[in-house]
Amino acid sequence: MEKTFLGLGEWLERRAQLTPEKIGLIDVESGARLSYRALNERARALAALLSEDYGVGPGERVAVLAHNAPEYLDALFAVALLGAILVPLNWRLTIHELLTIVRDCEPCLLLHDEEHSQRAGELLEALPPVGVMPRLLSFAAFPGEDRRRAARARPFASADGEEPVLILYTSGTTGVPKGALLSHRMITWNAINTQISWGLRDDDITPTFAPFFHAGGLNVLTTPLYHCGGTVVLLRSSDPALILGTIEAERCTVVFAVPTVFQLMLEHPAFATTDLSSLRFCVTGGSSCPLPVIRGYGERGVLLRQGYGLTEVGVNCFSLAPEDALRKAGSVGRPVFHSRARIVDEHDRDVAPGEVGELVLAGPHVCSGYWRRPMETTEAARGGWWHTGDLARCDDEGYYYIVGRKKDLFISGGENVYPAEVEAVLLAHPGVAEAAVVGRPDPRWGEVGLAIVVPRVPGGLRPEELLAFCGERLARYKIPKEIVFAEALPRNAMGKVLKAELRARYVRGEA
Repeated sequence: MEKTFLGLGEWLERRAQLTPEKIGLIDVESGARLSYRALNERARALAALLSEDYGVGPGERVAVLAHNAPEYLDALFAVALLGAILVPLNWRLTIHELLTIVRDCEPCLLLHDEEHSQRAGELLEALPPVGVMPRLLSFAAFPGEDRRRAARARPFASADGEEPVLILYTSGTTGVPKGALLSHRMITWNAINTQISWGLRDDDITPTFAPFFHAGGLNVLTTPLYHCGGTVVLLRSSDPALILGTIEAERCTVVFAVPTVFQLMLEHPAFATTDLSSLRFCVTGGSSCPLPVIRGYGERGVLLRQGYGLTEVGVNCFSLAPEDALRKAGSVGRPVFHSRARIVDEHDRDVAPGEVGELVLAGPHVCSGYWRRPMETTEAARGGWWHTGDLARCDDEGYYYIVGRKKDLFISGGENVYPAEVEAVLLAHPGVAEAAVVGRPDPRWGEVGLAIVVPRVPGGLRPEELLAFCGERLARYKIPKEIVFAEALPRNAMGKVLKAELRARYVRGEA
């Protein structure tokens, strides 16, 4: 088969041919304003360095531990240009958690910024001395705009775009991280779906502050905008004052954030006086957006549209038309153009309109499965439909609503928290006999963890002790907000913990 597919790594070259002097990236921290010509040169120069000095080639994994920065995007496009696979690492995780991921993906190289230099070294030191150890490369050593080196870059060629370009890790319900394989084909069709269904344009400007280790940071607006020639304004944090100031200063037109960030912006004193007239719309996802937040933006003349997606099937799977943003508040809208959606029962049969079932999706925006996990891939993609694990319903007008999770995961501040992972840590404490974690509503974070713990010795544990124990082994957003002690956990005849009873007793306060 002839290799004609335009891979992600070649997007910048194509944009540099079409609109070379168009500003593609504005870095707020450094003040840099980089054209598509400059972005292409930077990525190609880095690709040549990675290939010539580090032996990076097709299929090799390159991990990165860093905050959002221009160099992060250099790495994304350079690695894609070589046919290699970028593995963004969540800098919120502990060394223990990062080790699990690094051992799984076996990168040949670990990229890092200055802030994470020490942690990157500690991570390598903690790896067992088996196989090929990854080498370290600092952002500070990137070549930048080096025309001579850039000319030596030799992009790989693809016939159909099926080669993976990203591995994004998401913790499974068993507590073991799984790496979703995102191909050039998937990234491309996510961009096409976003442009067609959301109406993205080459004059759109977005502030990007969601971290690049998250699918939302890379694929909600960043890669789709690079596909159509827009501008990304890069921020290092989600500080509401910084975001609002950037929207006004750079005349941003579209904004993505999780509901918590939109609420913080709404509550900030500057919200009432910030010039938001440039905004065409905002989009939120990760969890349900409170109606008062949607209405609050509506009062400022800003459309806040709720979207839906997940790492494995692209982050932009539904679109809510602007005119429906208030009329259908709470809905994620209808499936994007090149996507199919169904709601099925436990036997994968379609449910009737209005009934709740599992949301399954199909289309060219679906991932290639999980890295080195064929059984989990087969289960998730059975019948040609990707089973999301999310419960949904569809009204009589064809609008979809996400009503809950099929599994026990909950979402805190836009981050998935899987109770099994937290429970495994709690059970590792010598004083814990049993543990169960459920999500409870929180006005700021959407949901937070509530841990119900049975001590081995009554009165032998303090909540502070367990929280400190978790703090050494879990990212902050995974640590339970509250720990309560119980004499026993309710279980069914098969020994399974009855979490519905725990939620009724400890979350809703029912006897």
